[in-house]
Amino acid sequence: MTRRKPVDMSFEDWTERQIREAQERGAFSNLAGAGKPIPDLDKPWSAERWAADLARREGVDLSLALPVPLRLRRDRERLLAGLGTLTSEAQVREVVAEFNDSVREAFRRPTTGGPPMTVGLMDVEVVLDRWRAARPAPEPPPVPDLAPPTAARPWWRRWPGPRS
Repeated sequence: MTRRKPVDMSFEDWTERQIREAQERGAFSNLAGAGKPIPDLDKPWSAERWAADLARREGVDLSLALPVPLRLRRDRERLLAGLGTLTSEAQVREVVAEFNDSVREAFRRPTTGGPPMTVGLMDVEVVLDRWRAARPAPEPPPVPDLAPPTAARPWWRRWPGPRS
C-alpha cells in the first residue's frame, strides 16, 4: 500500500518520487509489451470500440446483445451447422424443441424496434432428415472367415517315437 502524501510536498513531486522509487526497485522491468508500440494508438477513441475490444479480450459472447430476430437467425444457422455433432435422434429433437420454444417466446413479446421477426419454427422431421444425411453410414459388420480351419495333429502323432 502506498504511503500517505506528506503535508509539505505537492502532489506532482510526491507522485514523481513514488515513480522514481518504483523504477529503482525494478517494479516496471519485464512488463508485458515493454518496448512495443501501443496497439491502435492512431485510431480515434470510442466507447463502443473499447467495449468491443474488452469483450473480445475477455471472451464474452456478444450474441445476447443482438436484437432477438438476429440472434434467433444466428442460433438457427449454428444449430443446422452443428447437426453432425449430435449423437442421437433424441438430442436432435430436444435441440429443435428448445429453438422452437425460443421462437414462440419471441413472437409473444412485442417488438421494440430493430428488424422484423422473420424467423419461423423448424420442422423436426426435416431437421432429422438432414441429420441422418449428414451422419456417416454405419460400417458393415466384419465378414467371417469361411475358410475351414486347418486340423492340427495331436502332439503324440508329431512325436517321432523310437528309432529303429
